[in-house]
Amino acid sequence: MLLRVRVTLPDRPGALGQVARTLGVSGADIVQVVVLERLGGRAVDDFTVVWPGAARVERLLAGLAAIPGVRVDGVWRAIGAPTTTGQDAELLAQVAGNPADGLATLVDAAPGLLAADWAVAAVVPLDWASRTGSGTGAGSGDATVAHASWRTPVPPALPEVTPLRARALTSTDGTYYAIAPFGRAGLVLVVARDQTGMLNPAAFHSTEVDRLAQLVRASAVILGDRLDLVDAASVVAGG
Repeated sequence: MLLRVRVTLPDRPGALGQVARTLGVSGADIVQVVVLERLGGRAVDDFTVVWPGAARVERLLAGLAAIPGVRVDGVWRAIGAPTTTGQDAELLAQVAGNPADGLATLVDAAPGLLAADWAVAAVVPLDWASRTGSGTGAGSGDATVAHASWRTPVPPALPEVTPLRARALTSTDGTYYAIAPFGRAGLVLVVARDQTGMLNPAAFHSTEVDRLAQLVRASAVILGDRLDLVDAASVVAGG
């Protein structure tokens, strides 16, 4: 199976090689490495690896934990092939090529692009800012679903999506979310990573939230007034 392994490591010569060798010895076949952050002498790297289905992930974690200065931030199952910036452009081309299904195309592709479990396009009331509720706007309870990707739970557990701004969130049950608003029609894209069994995903990094926000903003420009016609309703997601 395909796994995403997020590691914080010393930003010094040889550290990345140590992690790569340990992954290989543990049985992982590295297919991609993405540097998410380099700051203050530390780096945050995402490794996408092919992992033998019968092998125990604990062996991999133990090997990485033995490297001085290395911390494992998360290990979780990735959907589809490793992603690149070029795939973002391809997705936007698909949205532009078939704008009638553009929102659904974006929502369906988001989990694969961000190594997430599911995604929904949620709609909040246009007057959310004037509502008192819990003091933070309309809230997730007033949000409805316009489109849900495969594997979305029914009903989806939506986080507090207002105020409408791009950000990462963590729910009380440990689910990680990335949120990005379209800037019109009360639409917001919500992408989620669930806690599943022995695998514990990492929270969405700021670079991942920025990537999602860029995709959403570009899609909003492409789709334009079509977004104002989105009819939000409860949906039954497949899978």
